[in-house]
Amino acid sequence: MTSARTRERLVARLREQGIGDERVLERMRSVPRHLFVDEALASRAYEDTALPLGHGQTISQPWTVARMTEALIEDGAPRKVLEVGTGCGYQTAVLAPLVATVYSIERIVALQQRARRALRDLEIRNVHLRHGDGFAGWPAYAPYDGILVAAAAEAVPRALLEQLADGGRLIMPVGPERDQRLMRISRRGASLDREVLGPATFVPLLQGLT
Repeated sequence: MTSARTRERLVARLREQGIGDERVLERMRSVPRHLFVDEALASRAYEDTALPLGHGQTISQPWTVARMTEALIEDGAPRKVLEVGTGCGYQTAVLAPLVATVYSIERIVALQQRARRALRDLEIRNVHLRHGDGFAGWPAYAPYDGILVAAAAEAVPRALLEQLADGGRLIMPVGPERDQRLMRISRRGASLDREVLGPATFVPLLQGLT
């Protein structure tokens, strides 16, 4: 279930569902998703579905990871990216080789430690991890050319908008639990252009640390 043939089936399914960026598809093919899930779920790692991680969190559906990554790099790969919600590190691993540097925040320390081990084992070295509150962003390294938020809120936190560089893009699910929309917000000077990319289903973006 973790074979090259299984991964190719996943990539073919993603292509059929509209993912067209070959850079993204190659990452979906090459990143070993089974290393980011519990061993008991490894046989399901290349299904196009979200899977539980514990702590009330999930590893995102592969299509969602691919679509968010594609939306972020569509008009040119951003050099410096802030990721809010490291989780197990799977989205981080897909994104990292496509940009110069990723700064990734996770509020649950056990997940952050798990992600650190997985990224180290894959020798992904352009990622900086922090145990922190995603609502606050990571102001020390702002502004960011891209921001990717892997959890939903009814509104984009102001701190994240303030940390988005001119010309930068923020990808985030926004809205109430049963009516989320994946949004791409682009900064043009003082203006923010908002684009709905489609429906979404994400765990909520929570404040505080655990």
